[in-house]
This record gives sequence, structure tokens and C-alpha cells, in this order.
Amino acid sequence: MYPHHREREQPIFSARAHVFQIDPATKRNWIPASKHAVTVSFFYDANRNVYRIISVGGTKAIINCSVTPSMTFTKTSQKFGQWADSRANTVYGLGFATEQQLHQFAEKFKEVKDAARLAREKSQDKELANTALTIAAPQDLSDELQSPPVMCVNGPEDKLFRSQSADITLSSEKERIKKMLSEGSICEMNLEAELFTLQDSNSKLVAALHEANANVEQWKKQLTAYQEETERLRDQVAELEAHGGHGPSDLLKDELTQSLEELESLLKAKDEEIHILQNKKAEYHEMEHDRDEAIRRLREMEMRNSELERRIQNSEQNLNNSLEDRDRMDSEIQRAIEILDIKIFDLNDLRQSLVKLIDK
Repeated sequence: MYPHHREREQPIFSARAHVFQIDPATKRNWIPASKHAVTVSFFYDANRNVYRIISVGGTKAIINCSVTPSMTFTKTSQKFGQWADSRANTVYGLGFATEQQLHQFAEKFKEVKDAARLAREKSQDKELANTALTIAAPQDLSDELQSPPVMCVNGPEDKLFRSQSADITLSSEKERIKKMLSEGSICEMNLEAELFTLQDSNSKLVAALHEANANVEQWKKQLTAYQEETERLRDQVAELEAHGGHGPSDLLKDELTQSLEELESLLKAKDEEIHILQNKKAEYHEMEHDRDEAIRRLREMEMRNSELERRIQNSEQNLNNSLEDRDRMDSEIQRAIEILDIKIFDLNDLRQSLVKLIDK
């Protein structure tokens, strides 16, 4: 039985990078797997004690690689690294924005690889212990693997045929359940990676918005001060022009005019900066809308996943009922075989008695 709420894989590290794959034809050129930088995350499955590297682009899994002790992450340049996945028969390459990000990913890769090695050693020790216990009692396993006796008797032949048909039906039911579980796991993986990416992007956007708002308030204050200074200088220039030669010297007038022009140019630059920040704020609102839409899709996928789990539970219940029916059918067949054995033995005794009677 699978529990209704399984413990999911947990993200332990995340970085953004451009993803590449080696060209399978030439084995030398790189093919871009993503049009832009995507989130590449390390996930840990506590149930199976497995580490994986996962990256999702849109609705497609770009990277789905289980980390093994034999893997090695190699830095080929200041901002590029690669590793080989023998199971997928490919080589992945990651291009980072900074050398520090590449270094952090390489350190995390080494840490996860060591953890995977320790997990494999523990798993091997556990398998050796289970093997020892299995060798201590081989007869029970042999009994379970033996097939029930088959007799060509008209009575139970139809029941044996139904038993074989039930085995075929149960096998197909098991395959269907495995397929449904696989689809549910892939769906959960994509949803968790998308949610983790959204949370990371949302936190960065909120921080950027707070910083932008703080800068806008500061620049508004500066703009107000510059406007007041500009008005004051305008008044001084107008007063100088009105008084003519009775006011300050022409040199002072030129200095005031130059200061006025500088302040006007600075005021224009600040206006442009405020306009840019307002555009960024509008873009942030659009991204918030996209995030809400993604969360809505995530909830819909969770509902579909719950429905899938419910269907799996129903299938498991049907499978258990079918197994119980087959066990009852096997018991009936076994009883019929025993009765037939007794009848055959009685017939054999009767035949021997008739032969002796004929001989006399």
C-alpha cells in the first residue's frame, strides 16, 4: 500500500545557469537545452536515500539525473563546468554568470556525491544482512515459488483456466498502477521544481521592489529640493534682469545662469530615472500576475495528483480483492484435487478387487 501523503523530495540547493548537452552525433559540440538561464536544483529523496539534479524548462524536464559516486564535475573554464551521466548516455554542461556561482555548484556536487557514496555503502551492508537471513531459510522461498499441481480433469479444468486468466489480469493491473505512480512522481517533481523557482524569483523581486521604492522616495525628495532651488534661481535671474545694471555683476549673472542650466539637466535626468523605475514597477506587477497564475496551475495539478492517488488506492483495493478471490479459487482447486485423488485411489482399489475376482 502507498500512503496517501508520501514524503516528497526536498530541494537542498539551487542555482541559475544556462544548460547544454553534448551533441550525440559528434560528441564534441554543445547543444543549448534552454533558451535562457534556468534553475538547476539538487533534490534529496529521504525514502529512497537518493540525490538527483533536476532542471525544468517550461513543462519539460531538461535535467533529471541521479547522482552516483562515480560522477565527477569538471570545471572547463572560469564560468563553465560539465559532468557525464552514463545512464542517460549524455554529458551535461552548465554556464554560470559568475565564477563564484560555478564554485558553489561544484562544491555542492562534491558534497552530494560523497553523501551518495555513503548511502550506497549502507545499502550494500543492508543487502548483505538480508542475504544472510535468506540463506538461513531457503525452504520457505522454494515453497512459495513452486507452482500448484495441474490435473486434466473436467471438473477443476475450468477453474484452473480462470485462475490463469486472473493472473494475466493482475499482471496488467500492476503494470497500470506502476505507470500511474510514475506519472504522479514526474508531475510532483515538475511542480516542486516550478514552485521552488517561483519562490526564489518572488523573494528577489520583493527585495528589488523594496529597494526601488526606497530609491524613489529619496529621489522625490531630491527632486523637490532641486525644483525649489531652480525656482529660487529663476527668481534671482528675473530680478537681475529687471534691475539691469543696478544689480550684481555680469559674472554673477553668468554663474547663476550656468547653475540653473546644470540643475535643469540634473532635474531632467532624475525624471528619466523615475520613469524607468515606474516601468520596472509595472513589470513587477506583471510578474506578480504570472506568479499568481503559476500558483493557480500548481493547485490544479495538486488536485489532479490527489485524484490520481485516490484512483491508485481504488486500484490497489481492487487488486487486493482479486488476490483474495484467486486465493479462494486456489483453495477450492486444491480441495477438488484432493477429492479426485481419493476417488482415483478408490477406483484403483475397486479395479484391483475386480481383477482378483475375475482371476478366481
